[in-house]
Amino acid sequence: MFVLVEMVDTVRIPPWQFERKLNDSIAEELNKKLANKVMYNVGLCICLFDITKLEDAYVFPGDGASHTKVSLGFFDDILIPPESLQQPAKFDEAEQVWVWEYETEEGAHDLYMDTGEEIRFRVVDESFVDTSPTGPSSAEAMSSSEELPKKEAPYTLVGSISEPGLGLLSWWTSS
Repeated sequence: MFVLVEMVDTVRIPPWQFERKLNDSIAEELNKKLANKVMYNVGLCICLFDITKLEDAYVFPGDGASHTKVSLGFFDDILIPPESLQQPAKFDEAEQVWVWEYETEEGAHDLYMDTGEEIRFRVVDESFVDTSPTGPSSAEAMSSSEELPKKEAPYTLVGSISEPGLGLLSWWTSS
């Protein structure tokens, strides 16, 4: 079972890291603190995916380091294929969103799956790709054309929302 977690933390950046970009220093400190660690009521944190919010940094008396409050998201590479959506579903070209055509006794209601909405889903598959850098092979070294390497997410989940209770949280809240 996987849980998507957004956390808030205050990160201490030592003075010798002030020459680096703030985001890079914070990401490194957060990965040292949280990556491959088990968090209470969360589970295993795989790695930092994104820093969603940075607040002002403070330097406390007696400590030369800066302290910055951040919001962090840990995972974003989740794919839900069209066949794993609530059915019947269609893609609305004008709105650029998927729509669940929910049938009731009064007729069909269109429930939009807007981008950025929180959802509940079931994990169907997972994929881990080693994205460690590798040296060029001798054939690549001799080639004069430089192609940009294809960027792959190191960890991807495939999910499904095709069961009762799954999908946008707003669909299942009672008024």
